[in-house]
Amino acid sequence: MTRILITSALPYINGIKHLGTLAGSMLPADVFARFQRSLGRDTLYICATDEHGTPTELAAAAAGQDPATFCAEQHAIQADLARRFGLSFDHFGRSSSSRNHRITQMFAQTLWENGFLEERVTQQVYSNADQRFLPDRYVIGTCPHCGYDAARGDQCENCTRVLDPADLIKPRSAVSGSSDIEIRDSKHLFLRQSLFSDRLRAMIGAKQGDWPLLVTSIALKWLDEGLQDRGITRDLEWGVRVNAADWGPNPDGLRPDAEGLAGKVFYVWFDAPIEYIGATWEWADAQAAAAGKGPPAASEWEKWWRAPEADDVTYVQFMGKDNVPFHTVGFPCTLIGVNERLDAAGQWTSANPKPWKRVDRLKGFNWLDYYGGKFSTSQQRGVFMDHALELLPADYWRWWVIANAPETSDATFTWEQFRAQVNADLADVLGNFVNRIIKFAEGRFEGAVPAGGEPGPLEIQLAKDVQAKIIELTELMEAMEFRKSAQALRQLWVLGNGYLTEAAPWTAIKTDPDRAAVAVRTGLNLVALFAKVSEPFMPATAQTIAAAVGEAFPGRWPQGQGALEILPPGRKVAAPEVLFRKIEETQVVEWVARFGGAEPAGS
Repeated sequence: MTRILITSALPYINGIKHLGTLAGSMLPADVFARFQRSLGRDTLYICATDEHGTPTELAAAAAGQDPATFCAEQHAIQADLARRFGLSFDHFGRSSSSRNHRITQMFAQTLWENGFLEERVTQQVYSNADQRFLPDRYVIGTCPHCGYDAARGDQCENCTRVLDPADLIKPRSAVSGSSDIEIRDSKHLFLRQSLFSDRLRAMIGAKQGDWPLLVTSIALKWLDEGLQDRGITRDLEWGVRVNAADWGPNPDGLRPDAEGLAGKVFYVWFDAPIEYIGATWEWADAQAAAAGKGPPAASEWEKWWRAPEADDVTYVQFMGKDNVPFHTVGFPCTLIGVNERLDAAGQWTSANPKPWKRVDRLKGFNWLDYYGGKFSTSQQRGVFMDHALELLPADYWRWWVIANAPETSDATFTWEQFRAQVNADLADVLGNFVNRIIKFAEGRFEGAVPAGGEPGPLEIQLAKDVQAKIIELTELMEAMEFRKSAQALRQLWVLGNGYLTEAAPWTAIKTDPDRAAVAVRTGLNLVALFAKVSEPFMPATAQTIAAAVGEAFPGRWPQGQGALEILPPGRKVAAPEVLFRKIEETQVVEWVARFGGAEPAGS
């Protein structure tokens, strides 16, 4: 049986995530993971907080904390929010973990010894007051184009022009505010990505038709523009240290300048994807600890990542479109470079008896925006995960986000559309169906699944329609077409409502109790079915529905015939409280005032 390895792009440690982040990676990955588990497949869903880089140091300094303390606190907050949103990570790790440090250092050493890293001297800003090199974002000054006096050294946020620190007028340190800065030489390691262009183009070409057009078009655009070598080290305090003193010679017999590289850390976009592997190791550690065992054997986590044990693993990645280049170019270069070498004739040869696994399926998403504009923490504009849960249970949000997944184009969140869709889909269709059929069973059949009667033409046709819709839904879920999957699921709910309207057990009970029994029994079986197929989308609600008809949770995905033959006659049922309360117009007015709405024309 194929095993399924799922990773979603690592949420950055700096701040609570908004609905767009949820839509672009974590939630669809969770829906897919829950679906795969419901099919009985061995599934591992891995994620982690991305904790290194310049923004972390700046945020920690602003909070008056050291980076380690800041990251520990923020990781706990993000882990709690993920749990409350029902994200079923098998492990939610941290890129600052010792496991990620070890694998990142091991990969860098292998890349050097295989000839894919190169030392280069670059010019960078040095702050005498801070006694440190400053990454571009640590340098602020006046933009030479628009005059904005707080432009960063990489980009002016006001006019969006890309900048170099040397372009700024009156540059100063963002750390101390000192203008006592100068340009100095600094040695760094570069990953020779240009050597991998042909290998990457072949890999991406083989995926066309399997990967979304969004993904392949972004990847090929990078290759068509000419793949550049990329610096993978930085002059920062917080990150994975470069351990060049331990490295052997490269194919030219050269050893790295350990002294010149002393104090460097790896660039966050080099070590962050490696944390997918590091977090799997962390997961194995946690599994062993929970079982009261010592450290796990490497095989316990490598079986998901290294051939030949991982040959039966299908690796699926989820991410927003801004992360696509790093996962179709950067990370594959790393993995190819630790698996293979270029020989003297320019041919690729195996250099690893247990090669590391590369992605099989990659699902990229466009943006989810807020009234046509960006979510903004600084402007308090948009809905973030913590505020969302203050307003409504997680399943309201899970349903809307997946039903509007930004797959083929950007999507827009508005409170008005959110209210209309939640009320129509969840309150009027699903919630209304579940509550009215169970309440009727309680009132007229002593709260039990009734026996008696035989299915008629109406039930036979319903069974055919339901079976066809389940097949469609299953195919869409396998294809990771989430928006269409939500539509198919809603259509299943609509089939149930249509059936009840036509069967009308509340009318039949007056003259034909057996006919009413068939209709109620069929309706209750639909309730049990809806719990099973809704679970990947809305797990908390599905659990409540399953409990109402005495079904185990989580259930198994329906396969084959018999989708309407789940509950035994005599099984007790009990109506839950209202599953979804309607959102009122007054609430929308209040939320627009709090979080912002459509901006006035010309703003």
